[in-house]
Amino acid sequence: MNYEDLKTVEDLDGLYPKHILDKFPSAGQNAFDDVSKDEWNSWNWQLQNRVVDLDALESIINCSADEKKSFIESTEKFNMGITPYYANLMDKLDVTCPIRMQAVPNLGELIILKTDLEDPLGEEKDMPVLGLTHRYPDRVLFYVSNNCPMLCRHCTRKRKVAAPSSAAQNKQIEDGLKYIKEHKEVRDVIVSGGDPLVLSNDKIDYILGELRKIPHVEIVRLGTRTPVTLPQRMLDDKLIEILKKHGPIHLNTHFNHPKEMTREALLACTRLALAGVALGNQSVLLKGLNDDAKIMTSVCHRLLLMRVRPYYIYQCDLAEGISHFRTKITKGIEIIEKMRGWTSGLAIPQFVVDAPGGGGKIPVNPEYIVSRVENKVTLRNYKQEQYEYFEPS
Repeated sequence: MNYEDLKTVEDLDGLYPKHILDKFPSAGQNAFDDVSKDEWNSWNWQLQNRVVDLDALESIINCSADEKKSFIESTEKFNMGITPYYANLMDKLDVTCPIRMQAVPNLGELIILKTDLEDPLGEEKDMPVLGLTHRYPDRVLFYVSNNCPMLCRHCTRKRKVAAPSSAAQNKQIEDGLKYIKEHKEVRDVIVSGGDPLVLSNDKIDYILGELRKIPHVEIVRLGTRTPVTLPQRMLDDKLIEILKKHGPIHLNTHFNHPKEMTREALLACTRLALAGVALGNQSVLLKGLNDDAKIMTSVCHRLLLMRVRPYYIYQCDLAEGISHFRTKITKGIEIIEKMRGWTSGLAIPQFVVDAPGGGGKIPVNPEYIVSRVENKVTLRNYKQEQYEYFEPS
């Protein structure tokens, strides 16, 4: 089957067995039942009708007093923006709904700790030209948009996202392309933002086309959350054709919870995969949302069914106003400990801390070496059983 043959969630019936499809319930349109199917499936309609004010939010969920207060007091610093599709996934009554926690302002956002950082990953200090971070020897992070379909409450780039004054201009994109062309050590470009897939098809085609003209650029990656918050973007055949034309494209997305893994998201990822796009996922460890081995294992199992490789679990960054989402690092290690050996290695992502201030991604794992004595290494497995390995003298 080709991606062109998949237009609706019903078309998945012939591609996946029923017991797999049953793991991906359709999102439906409950709170938007007056919207036509054509409008609902239009990514432009979804963007134009985002939930951005309290009245619209209260028409979808029963807002708590804290949520109302949070909206009023946090909007000036970081706006709210939720696609109708994602808003429709929110539980109307439960304030601890994992979708609601990621989309609706929280009082925790008003707390700025002394340890919080405006630029937690030190992206600005490694920015030789505006809109491009060059930290690792052979790869760069290329920001081509500061807009996103949804404004995630745990965003590490709150300082930039959806801020009109920091919008990526054509000159910024051209300067970034020029820098990449001039630096032959760059073989890997991560096109990010914001979200690059909110750009027009022509703009995406141009950026990817220019990158593919550069002989030393081997890998092109896209960082996007559209399969999660705006899967309708993947219904656009022209976009899929562009990604296929400029392949191989590696696309990393950001599923955090099984509730986000709908039939619509499955359709989006399947269309991408059938077009030859290599898919990966980068989750963020979020307190009270997915800081549980069973939840994270469920996410990773479903990712594999969606043809998406579980790539990273990130420790939540030290960005301003998201301390209520942060867990201890030991929680991430505990989750990996409870996954390793108990499920396929294919389903286990790498847990990393993106070092504050620009130190880069640091892998953090459980310790499996019990001791070293001369050339004898004692190791333990996932069942705490010990084994001896003898190294060359």
